Amino acid sequence: MAVGLSFALAAQHGDDPSFYASAAALALGIGIQNFPEGAAISLPMRQEGASTGRAFLLGVLSGAVEPVFGIAAVLLAGFITPFMPWLLSFAAGAMLYVVVEELIPEAHIGGHSITGTMGVMSGFLIMMILDVALG
Repeated sequence: MAVGLSFALAAQHGDDPSFYASAAALALGIGIQNFPEGAAISLPMRQEGASTGRAFLLGVLSGAVEPVFGIAAVLLAGFITPFMPWLLSFAAGAMLYVVVEELIPEAHIGGHSITGTMGVMSGFLIMMILDVALG
């Protein structure tokens, strides 16, 4: 949804390419994030005995809702323009909540805290580089 909202905002400011660059940076960042999200669905299913094809298909389908709601957001952009900052803030907050509540504590279980911490820092660094380079 956040990607759809950012592209809708870029379309409203069609003469300024920096809006499209920012939307593309966000899309790239979320796309990168979708790989571990799909793996989080597929790998446990495979470990529990699901076939490789079924595990892969369900992992892919877990991300299929994003383009659907992205397109819906673009189509509804004219009606929701006043709410875009709130909706984008909600989307960012939801992602941060999941990271802080689920991923960081899980990464510190079993003595692998350095690996988890370095992963979070690397991901943050990549997002900051994308933000500066593309928008």
